[in-house]
Amino acid sequence: MRKREFLRTLGGASLALLFGEDLWARYAALPPHQVAQDEAFWARIRRQFLLTPEYINLENGYYQMQSQPVLEAFISRVRDVNRQASRYMRTRQFDDKAAVRDRLAAMAGVPPETLIITRNTTESLDTVIGGFHWEAGDEAVMAEQDYGAMLDMFRLQARRHGIVNRVVSLPMDPASDEEIVQLYEGAMGSRTRLLMVCHMVNITGQLLPVAKIADMAHRHGVQVMVDGAHSFAQLEFSVSDLHCDYFAASLHKWLACPLGAGILHVRRDHIAELWPTFADLGVPDDDIRKLNHTGTHPVHTDLAINDAIDFHEGIGIRRKEARLRYLQRYWTEKVRGVPGITLNSPSDPARTGAIGNVGVAGHAPAELMRTLFERYHIWTVAIDGAGVHGVRITPHVFTSTADVDALVRALRELAA
Repeated sequence: MRKREFLRTLGGASLALLFGEDLWARYAALPPHQVAQDEAFWARIRRQFLLTPEYINLENGYYQMQSQPVLEAFISRVRDVNRQASRYMRTRQFDDKAAVRDRLAAMAGVPPETLIITRNTTESLDTVIGGFHWEAGDEAVMAEQDYGAMLDMFRLQARRHGIVNRVVSLPMDPASDEEIVQLYEGAMGSRTRLLMVCHMVNITGQLLPVAKIADMAHRHGVQVMVDGAHSFAQLEFSVSDLHCDYFAASLHKWLACPLGAGILHVRRDHIAELWPTFADLGVPDDDIRKLNHTGTHPVHTDLAINDAIDFHEGIGIRRKEARLRYLQRYWTEKVRGVPGITLNSPSDPARTGAIGNVGVAGHAPAELMRTLFERYHIWTVAIDGAGVHGVRITPHVFTSTADVDALVRALRELAA
């Protein structure tokens, strides 16, 4: 690829300026796995973030901070919307948001008319769960390792409509994809209507064979809803690759957008079946916009998605995925098998992404989280449930190997 052509494909002009044309061209010629291990490359990316010197942030799975270019663009959009006020809201906002939606749909690999911008994954999937026309005795299948908010929503439908929730527990190191598929299939009954599955489990980082699970479920006439909160903008894939009926993600995680942005994709032939959470009778039943009545909404958040996509594309999804996987393997390989340390993430690198989870004998998860922060100045989050007991470790593109080396030293000291 010629240098100018490469620069035109970056999307993130600030990154091109940061590296310079010659350096960018050199990195463009390298395979992603080599760039993933080049600390000089990622040190330059790190400079695009205003990091606190008080602690090492290894809890980016909840909310990933925006880069400075995205943050400044967001603040500028807040000012612009504020200056134009109601005139902007009544005229331009709808076309501008539609353009952002179109770009997100292209990124997800789905038709624009099947995607809406929401506030987060929870809102998106709860829209589907609550929008189903449930009848008493209908069944839903899920895993105990799924996100708690959606599990709560299924419990609410059980109280409200009398549905039956069938819950499986995921093995950490399955012998094969088929073991996982059979686990879900074994939980299904004659009245199962919906199966929820994580693309990447938020508490362990485990990647699940979603397409195979979806194909199995469809053979039984069961629809499939995918929680993609931790896969979208972290892994290179198209939603169509997953063979699912519904897909949701949060954009303030791996796309590093401002807080309050997510997506929901609904397969076109299922749109008319869903009841909207908030009524908007001006939209036809088969139009996905009926599920997206937001009222007066902070539109500048949605507009800044454009800038986050620019930064994301500037790095490149293949380089980003390779780096995040490399960081996870880098630290887990240094503590796996150490007496007193338990890794609550799959040992097979193909079954993991950026997220890892680790426990230390004699330290309850909340205590381990507190000790890592107070003694070692490392910020994590405690996970204590669904068979997982430890702290979640989630790096970002600004994370250095020195950061995770500090984690390894702390874990070894505590285990000893």
